[in-house]
Amino acid sequence: MTHALPLIIPALPEIFLAVCGMVLMMVGVFISEKRAYRTVATFSIIALVVAMLMVVFQGSDRTLAFNGLFIVDGFAAYMKVLVLVGSAVTLIMSDRFLRKEGMDRFEYPVLIVFASLGMMMMISANDLISLYLGLELQSLSLYVIAAFQRDSTRSTEAGLKYFVLGALSSGLLLYGCSMIYGFAGTTDFTLIAKLLSGGGEPAIGLIVGLVFLISGLAFKVSAVPFHMWTPDVYEGAPTPVTAFFSVAPKIAAIALLLRVMVGPFDAMLDEWRQIIVFVSILSMILGALAAINQTNIKRLMAYSSIGHVGYALIGLAAGGRDGITAVLVYMTIYLVMTMGTFACILSMRQKGEMVETIDSLAGLGKSNPPMALAFMIFMFSMAGIPPLAGFFGKLYIFMAAIQAGLVALAIIGVVTSVFGAFYYVRIVKVMYFDDAAEPLERPIGKGVGAVLAVTAVITVLFFIGLSPVLEIADAAAASLFRT
Repeated sequence: MTHALPLIIPALPEIFLAVCGMVLMMVGVFISEKRAYRTVATFSIIALVVAMLMVVFQGSDRTLAFNGLFIVDGFAAYMKVLVLVGSAVTLIMSDRFLRKEGMDRFEYPVLIVFASLGMMMMISANDLISLYLGLELQSLSLYVIAAFQRDSTRSTEAGLKYFVLGALSSGLLLYGCSMIYGFAGTTDFTLIAKLLSGGGEPAIGLIVGLVFLISGLAFKVSAVPFHMWTPDVYEGAPTPVTAFFSVAPKIAAIALLLRVMVGPFDAMLDEWRQIIVFVSILSMILGALAAINQTNIKRLMAYSSIGHVGYALIGLAAGGRDGITAVLVYMTIYLVMTMGTFACILSMRQKGEMVETIDSLAGLGKSNPPMALAFMIFMFSMAGIPPLAGFFGKLYIFMAAIQAGLVALAIIGVVTSVFGAFYYVRIVKVMYFDDAAEPLERPIGKGVGAVLAVTAVITVLFFIGLSPVLEIADAAAASLFRT
């Protein structure tokens, strides 16, 4: 049942995080510079964890607030938890890197908090206006942290590229929103859904507006052909920032895409499914083939993330409760695998510098067997090798596609997955069979070590907790289809 509450209760986690962000910003300004970063970072992690607990205990009842602009349901709760976990883990992993590189400034955790707030607003958007506000709050924070390493030309360039292309994508999205408003007469998702469910052919202007809206959102998830910013930004941004970009914003954008497509535009499934299938195929192919020749591990992870988005979009194209459930399970597994992989990357240095080339991993199997084992687990999981977590993610995605009659799309997914396995296995081969030119240092910190251990264990033993995850994801997916 839907309860229209004019009160702020449904948005308490967001309000709490906004207040924490503003308070921490003032704390960072007024305390000594030496203590500012550590104090603000610690309380930022606590704030994110408390916000996550508030989301969990808020329940999954479908509730509207702020005159229907904001919605809380099981789907929003599930995706918000993933986003907040990704943000908190990023801050934990960032600590040693930031201090080593002289970037330990209090603005970094504050920006992560505000970006997380924007993502939570995106996930709970029930109107084109609130959608855009959440998206821009997230984006403005991300533009700054991409260029946070001010002394690095690469980092500055990454931030500038992301800002310019992000502005272009925002223009596409806004134009699409204006077209939809012009032909639907409303920006409210619930009213748009009622209008389209009445039957009849949708206006051509509405379809054009939807195409532009999808284009803007496709940029945020770095789906082909709107992926051009991803490799350069991933390579240029500081490594913890790259880890953050790989998980939290991507999960939030996928959630928003699911919310928009399945909510107001579910009646136009036949129209938008063609676009999603096309984008999914291109993303999987590019992600599988373009990464083969990469020598920089961060660029390789960029193309890998593009491929993973392609697989997630298969579930959206499949539609229905099974398709959305498969996407939620896939993004949960993707979060664990990606955070684990970047924990490995952040744990390795050579001659005092961060390891970024794949060749630098040579001999890791002999010099640091536990690290090599963990890295191998994540690579095999991303390749979809059973019985690791990544296998189950792809399995449910492909099953949903087959049940929806998209057999050709599932076959393309399997084939590209086989091709993609090549560059994951190549990293394992370099670690175990190539001789090291220069031994790697072991600067692993407690925070990164904990993340590495936990994610590795979850990846290996995911099949034990598969049933509960499926049940929770299914309940969250079901909440999207309630009116």
